[in-house]
Amino acid sequence: MKPIVVVTGKNGQLGWELQQLADSLQSAYHFIFTDRNELDLSKPETISPYIDQIRPQYIINCAAYTAVDKAETEQELALAINATAVGELAACCEKLSCKLITISTDYVFDGNGTSPYQVNTHTDPINYYGYTKCLGEQLAQQNNPSAIIIRTSWVYSTHGNNFVKTMMRLMKDRPELSVVCDQIGSPTYAADLAQVLIKIVELDQQGTHHAGVYHYSNAGVISWYDFAVAIKEAAGFTTQVHPIATSAYPTPAKRPAYSVMDTNLIMQDFDIAIPDWRSSLAICVERLL
Repeated sequence: MKPIVVVTGKNGQLGWELQQLADSLQSAYHFIFTDRNELDLSKPETISPYIDQIRPQYIINCAAYTAVDKAETEQELALAINATAVGELAACCEKLSCKLITISTDYVFDGNGTSPYQVNTHTDPINYYGYTKCLGEQLAQQNNPSAIIIRTSWVYSTHGNNFVKTMMRLMKDRPELSVVCDQIGSPTYAADLAQVLIKIVELDQQGTHHAGVYHYSNAGVISWYDFAVAIKEAAGFTTQVHPIATSAYPTPAKRPAYSVMDTNLIMQDFDIAIPDWRSSLAICVERLL
């Protein structure tokens, strides 16, 4: 019998990319992709009955409340989806001996670092979204010590709303743009991360079991301004891109100034090579043009 893999958040960037991969893997796995219509993580009390009925071997939790600024006011909803629901998924997996892989964020860090964050670096989020994701990590590990938590950053895809698509849309219409240059991090092409998630499941099936926190982003360190310039060049736009300070672009939620994460552990434990951010961006832009 094929292992059942439940993927939450099928309409998000990562969930969508996993669906693109799933067709080629149907002979080995039975995928069940859910959104809030099938499994509503804003109602954590509904999770256990749903999971108990399906009894999967794997849950890949790609669902999240990701509206960083809105989370400052929609705190109850953000907390339910990003923390309470993750703890509930972890508890269900523990009960069923099901492997949980859940996605977290660079926003669990305060952004005051100057060298890449290690997986065991002290977490200290500076906005409510980061706080809920940090709490979700803690609940996952408390309720299910064998869970895998993957922190990622600056996610983009050909699907959904993201920085790459926003920049391309604006660059079509505007002669110039201003983008913050003092927030430093690493972009993540969701299609690359989706392949890593499948590799983790495959290795687990083969008897290579890991648990704990991992970091994944594409290789390289840039600012949002650098990213915008690279998008412009890859897409062939002529828009003038101007660097501005974060202070010139105030938002309801504070952003970490530095959120580069050390990815050595995930490469080592799962024997993966991580593509450079430029090569992955080129692939995504080509698909969008």
